[in-house]
This record gives sequence, structure tokens and C-alpha cells, in this order.
Amino acid sequence: MPVTEYVIPLGDNARKRHYHETKKGKIILFGVQLEIFHNEKWLPVVRYDAAHGFSHMDRYRKDGTKAKSKLDLTWNDVLALADEDIKENWKDYARMFMEGK
Repeated sequence: MPVTEYVIPLGDNARKRHYHETKKGKIILFGVQLEIFHNEKWLPVVRYDAAHGFSHMDRYRKDGTKAKSKLDLTWNDVLALADEDIKENWKDYARMFMEGK
């Protein structure tokens, strides 16, 4: 099964981590995550995936709590949305994370 995996530095101690697997051209597993470097470690800020059998977005707080939002989209659409959303909004997500929002 083909695997695509990469990390893109975004600046200001932030990066996007992208992973997806395909089988016969269909996405069977994926995860796209915004991470920031804080207190000497990389922390998740926003993650899109389908780890629980449905596509969703997790928003993390510095205290480790998270909020899960189900996305009623195909996995292909969520993967495209995740890449675009993090590319366009990473600064806002990182600021809210650091402010504890």
C-alpha cells in the first residue's frame, strides 16, 4: 500500500505533519496535524484523522484536553480540507493554543 508522509515547517516553531495510505487509489488511513514546539517538545494543536472509524478534527489545549468535531465528509475531502485549513489558519490555531483557548 502506498504511503505518503511528510513534515512541513511553518515557522515560529510550528510544523504540519501529513500522513496518508492508499489502496487501489482510495485513502484507507490518514492524519494531518499542526504541531508547535513548546516546553522542549512538539505538541499537537489541531489534528484531522479517522482513527475511530469516522473522520473528525481534534482541537487540543495546552492542558492536554481536546475537543472532537465529527466531519461528515469523505476521507478524500477531509484530507484536502485538513491540508488547506492548516496552511491558511495555523497562526490563529497556534495563538489560541498558547492563550489556552
